[in-house]
Amino acid sequence: MTETPFGSSAGSAGATQRGEVRKGGGAPIRVGCVRVPHFAAAAALREQPDLRHGPVAIAAGIAPARAIVDATDEAWEAGVRPEMPEAEAVARCPGLRVLAASAERDRAAQEALLDVALGTSPRVEDGGPGLVYVDVDGLRGLYGAEPALGERLARQAARIGLPARVGIAGSRAAALSAARLGSRVSVVPAGEEARRLAPAPLSLLALDPELGQVFARWGVRTLGDLADLPRAGLVARLGDAGLAAQDLARGLDPRPFRPYTPPPFYQEVQGLEWEITTLEALEAVARPLLERLAARLDVAHVAADQLTLSLGLADGGRHERVVDLAYPMGEVATMLALLRLDLEAHPPRAAVVHVALSARPVCVRAGQGGFWRAAEPAARELTVVLARLAALVGSDRLGSPAPADSHRPDAFALAPFRHPVDRDSDREVEESRTDVAGGRGPGFEPSDGGETGWRARREARPESNSPGARTLMNKSLALRRFRPPLPAEVDTVGERPVAVAAGSIAGRVLAGAGPWRVSGEWWREEAWARDEWDLALSDGTLCRLVRDHVARQWRLDGVYD
Repeated sequence: MTETPFGSSAGSAGATQRGEVRKGGGAPIRVGCVRVPHFAAAAALREQPDLRHGPVAIAAGIAPARAIVDATDEAWEAGVRPEMPEAEAVARCPGLRVLAASAERDRAAQEALLDVALGTSPRVEDGGPGLVYVDVDGLRGLYGAEPALGERLARQAARIGLPARVGIAGSRAAALSAARLGSRVSVVPAGEEARRLAPAPLSLLALDPELGQVFARWGVRTLGDLADLPRAGLVARLGDAGLAAQDLARGLDPRPFRPYTPPPFYQEVQGLEWEITTLEALEAVARPLLERLAARLDVAHVAADQLTLSLGLADGGRHERVVDLAYPMGEVATMLALLRLDLEAHPPRAAVVHVALSARPVCVRAGQGGFWRAAEPAARELTVVLARLAALVGSDRLGSPAPADSHRPDAFALAPFRHPVDRDSDREVEESRTDVAGGRGPGFEPSDGGETGWRARREARPESNSPGARTLMNKSLALRRFRPPLPAEVDTVGERPVAVAAGSIAGRVLAGAGPWRVSGEWWREEAWARDEWDLALSDGTLCRLVRDHVARQWRLDGVYD
């Protein structure tokens, strides 16, 4: 693929004389260029690494009239060139594997290359397909001298499957020329850009063909030859295009640095040459996608807290699934298990012909656990357990209980479960752990009849002066609630209970307070209304009795301790 030379537009005379990028008009910066040769082919081999040991070409168009747009070094040595018909390329290079061009694949590879640069420097610029510029100023204390920094960039690019060459110089133009000219890492000392680039061939600049033919007729063969031409005569004959070409030859950089802003998610795609009809085959395709995403997360020093799987179907539709991770992670095996469990519960309706997988990156702060509390379960193990439970009972029946916006007793809703990674105090830690272990959220009363409710406290207000009533009046007791409430048989006189029998509890009512009538949501089908009584029975039990007016039933709600 032909690269677009940097600085194709002419700059001002002042910028031409300076020849370097400056920060806000201050001191010149040092710029690194990360370049991936034969980028379209490298992006395809990143997707299919098993083809690395043979000649590969990328073709665009509609068969049989497809034309080559890029090729690997092996195919290039056999005579395969861009714009060559596919049939001629196959004839020139027996055993050539021709793959269809893919804009999605190239975009994903370019974003991965930008992630590598962002994992090293906070200021990077997208230079086009296969090119990334990096502001390397101030990084010596982190990574050492510039050769070590260049080796780091090349090594990180190789980790994501993109073999790159790195050039470091005082401008983007000089760094790009160094990356094209040198081997794995080339460093041009400050102020020596013109001298170091002078012997390089003019073809290094990838100029417009017509402009290159003009220079060839003039006898201009190297960058030094072009740099020595008089500017007045050059602009008179070739205009701004001639000045821009000479700036490139001199390593000058007239344009400001344009920092790149990363997207809110990382995405990898896989086009398919066949239809996928089984979960096992889909899992085999998703695994390399996750491996590439995990490599990008690792080099950028982030983790994923959400996965989005988008499947193109044979019937023209799409099947999308969003998997929220309970804890930020980057482990391929765990994320693959979560995707499989979600797909088992929500399979696509038709065969799959395209797969796209994206991850939402988040920063994870490292922290040390406390000394005085029990060890928490491993985040990856807890996440897989939650996913398996969701597959068994349904995602709408799994979560953390949270109080609902209602006056209905015990009203709660299920909120998505989140692992307690950020805590402000040890008290919050213990409350969070108790809520998760006991199956309750803030304000939710115990689900076990043997526990003591820490919110359901009420002072009984008796309606008589009997000794039992005075006992209730002078005490503030905790209510031990039954889950579910016990069905009760109640004898009444004038709608007031006089005898109660529920399970092992039975007796006459010695004293009582109530009724307290509560109701709500009368405008909905879930309307509710109930009367509550606090009673002292002849067997010594202090209890809460409820009359449900909607269900027309008596229930024993709990006993006081």
